[in-house]
Amino acid sequence: MKNHAINIADQFGTPLYIYNEAALRQAANECLAFNADFGLTVRFAMKANPNRSILQLFHSMGIQIDASSGYEAERAMLAGIPAENILLTVQEIPENFQELINAGVEFNACSLHQLEAYGQLERRPNTVSIRINPGKGSGQFPGMNVGGPGAGFGIWHEQIKQIQELLKRHNLSIQRVHTHIGCGTDPEIWTEVAKISISFMHTFTKATILNLGGGFKVSRVPEEKTADLAAISTKVNEILKKFAEETGRKIHLEIEPGSYLSANTGHLLSSVIDLVQTTEEHKFIKLNSGMTELIRPAMYGAQHPIEIIRKDQQESQEENFYVVGHCCETSDTFTVKKDVRGQLETRRLPRPEIGDLAIIGGVGGYCSSMATINYNSFPQAAEVMVHEDGTYKLIRRRQSMDQMLQNEVSP
Repeated sequence: MKNHAINIADQFGTPLYIYNEAALRQAANECLAFNADFGLTVRFAMKANPNRSILQLFHSMGIQIDASSGYEAERAMLAGIPAENILLTVQEIPENFQELINAGVEFNACSLHQLEAYGQLERRPNTVSIRINPGKGSGQFPGMNVGGPGAGFGIWHEQIKQIQELLKRHNLSIQRVHTHIGCGTDPEIWTEVAKISISFMHTFTKATILNLGGGFKVSRVPEEKTADLAAISTKVNEILKKFAEETGRKIHLEIEPGSYLSANTGHLLSSVIDLVQTTEEHKFIKLNSGMTELIRPAMYGAQHPIEIIRKDQQESQEENFYVVGHCCETSDTFTVKKDVRGQLETRRLPRPEIGDLAIIGGVGGYCSSMATINYNSFPQAAEVMVHEDGTYKLIRRRQSMDQMLQNEVSP
């Protein structure tokens, strides 16, 4: 990536995101190799990165879509994804709910209210999916847990009787059981959740699909651990095979990776705009990007690798620096203590000159899509795809001031 960085910066300016097609394809193939004897569907959690070029690339490889809002479902369809390849798992029922179902989007009810709302639709299939909170969670940071009693996602696992009453009232049957525990690495937790999840299949005897939602943790820096997909899939597959031996039912497996498919396929390219020093221990590198492009460090205490690219290609002495962003916020920083919000931590980096480049890794997922776009009226950054043959193409233009203002209405 460093080989392309200077040329890309010269052509398109900074800040911008750079995605790597080869890395995207490699991550996709790793997920598609997940061990599942009775069939596998991989769904990309498109909230990680909804750029149509990425959605289309994954679609070409047979990966389907996990949409977290009605708008995401519409966006996927506008990118050419067939409606029947989209599973709608939302916290807010879309205003165009009926239209999405008519188009062929599948629905995953995340609450008793949502199940009732689906049942009341004028036209719909007589099958539905349900998301169940299994009582367990997994995540690197507490804010990443989406399972367990402290998470309001899914129907609580002790409310099976209420689910059955709604199914009977609306003449529905469960096609898919879905659980979502967060983004973790521990195969034992995945095994436990798979066992709990498969147990619901004894209740919902017409269900043919088990969706183990939740991401597989990927390491963005050397100190972190990447989930072992082979180990996790082997354990999950054994549970599915045992269930088949006991019941004669061969359950199709779905997984919904987001970070695993995208995180380490992207970089944020920025320019060094200032160097500031207060005390001997407090030296700052200021970049022309910030939480407007990458909010994960401020939100989660997330770690991202940072490299300095000297335009003169000269080496310089390494020093301890804080790397901070361009927003008028004390929390707008790229170097924080791991998993701790707001606590600065230095990185050992070569001293740059103003005008040099900084390239931040691990930004292919949950970065451009989560950015605080237009804060301080900074425009949305451009995005570039580097193809397998080394050529690169603009896949999102930098936002203009006219575009930023186009929906405002004068009094």
